[in-house]
Amino acid sequence: MGPGVTCPWSSRLSGFRVRTWIEPVVASTQVAGSLYDAGLLLVVKESFASAAGGSSNYSASHSLGRHQEDQQQKAISNFYIIYNLVVGLTPLLSAYGLGWLSDRYHRKISICMAMLGFLLSRIGLLLKVMLDWPVEMMYGAVALNGLCGGFSAYWSGVMALGSLGCSESRRSVRLILIDLVLGLAGFCGSMASGHLFKQIVGHSVQGLLLTACSVGCAAFALFYSLFVLKVPESVSKPNKVHPTVDTVSGMMGTYRTLDPDQQDRQNVPGNPPTPGKRKPSQAIIALLFVGAIVYDLAVVGTVDVMALFVLKDPLHWNQVQLGYGMASGYIIFITSFLGVLVFSRYFRDTTMIMIGMVSFGSGALLLAFVKETYMFYIARAVMMFALIPITTIRSAMSKLIKDSSYGKLFVILQLCLALTGVVTSTIYNKIYQLTLDKFTGTCFVLSSFLSFLAIVPIGVVAYKQVPRSQQEEHAEKQRS
Repeated sequence: MGPGVTCPWSSRLSGFRVRTWIEPVVASTQVAGSLYDAGLLLVVKESFASAAGGSSNYSASHSLGRHQEDQQQKAISNFYIIYNLVVGLTPLLSAYGLGWLSDRYHRKISICMAMLGFLLSRIGLLLKVMLDWPVEMMYGAVALNGLCGGFSAYWSGVMALGSLGCSESRRSVRLILIDLVLGLAGFCGSMASGHLFKQIVGHSVQGLLLTACSVGCAAFALFYSLFVLKVPESVSKPNKVHPTVDTVSGMMGTYRTLDPDQQDRQNVPGNPPTPGKRKPSQAIIALLFVGAIVYDLAVVGTVDVMALFVLKDPLHWNQVQLGYGMASGYIIFITSFLGVLVFSRYFRDTTMIMIGMVSFGSGALLLAFVKETYMFYIARAVMMFALIPITTIRSAMSKLIKDSSYGKLFVILQLCLALTGVVTSTIYNKIYQLTLDKFTGTCFVLSSFLSFLAIVPIGVVAYKQVPRSQQEEHAEKQRS
């Protein structure tokens, strides 16, 4: 790390550190995932269009009658209701166990098992395209994915490795950097998805190239995580000079508050940490859980409905436009990363979380009144900081617990988000069907309300922390 490292060992150490980077796994997995998501939506759309007696050709689909188009939208919506139920519920059987095994035995267990499930589900979509199986077979493919831990086990494992590989003062930036890599990979995959889907045209093989590329990327991620990826050594050990750190106030401060001067103030003789601080920490974790869950309800509901919303009037996008629209969602990862870098210099964590929630809530409200394609992208631009809340909440939680519990805490949070996401997906799809002929932006208005509602528990956390920090500063002045 410093000048004392000798040259003969520097290359070996550098090579080993590169092997601890989780970014290659995240990037390849997300490219596979973005191709898969776009491919699944397009395959399902074409399947129901054919079943309704329509043509898979876009120009013919565009001329569908209003009633037939609404029936197709409802059929796609019903498919995703069941699909999302399977996606959200099956990981409950295995994700926590994989997180426990990762904490106790090896950190890569949850990631590698989830990678295997991802590969199986991508192969399932490939077989559906090649053999022209009914779309209902995807329920079984995604069930295998869930039984291997699904996204809950995968992302909790990624967050655990990311948290282990950096100090507390850099953890928030480290985790948002992983999200940035995910966003860039998803952007590239989504931009290419529409073009890849159209490369091989035919009734039974349309989308073959896209799904094959998705399988290839998923296979690469699995083999990389098995044979190349190394678990980093924990660097979140207590500092020799400063054995105790007020993690609560550090969590609520900016990313630069965990500096030596701040730690000196926290470890002044005669001011030992009191046992009573553990209870507020648990209360803060609970409030952060509530804020994350309510906010995720808004995000999941919007994303689920948005995919259907852009396929019908007034937008009525084709395959390429759909890919571009999905790619625009991944730009949020870039703008959120830049937002954290800038906001962390001036604001506390709670302030940044609320900025992200306001950003998404405002964008969702604009989305409800979209009539033209350019209006959709304006609404997406307003959501530029929408990723900050969940990532910052994860970072804040990791500072309140021991590193040996990262896997369990992150998987519990991810399972809570997945379970509430299942409920949200079902409710939102039903609301969308009921309001299809009246006001299709109803779901987006509801998401905007939930996003602003999620600010309440975060505001309570900020309120609980500010008085305590002021009291500590006052006591410090009296001692000096």
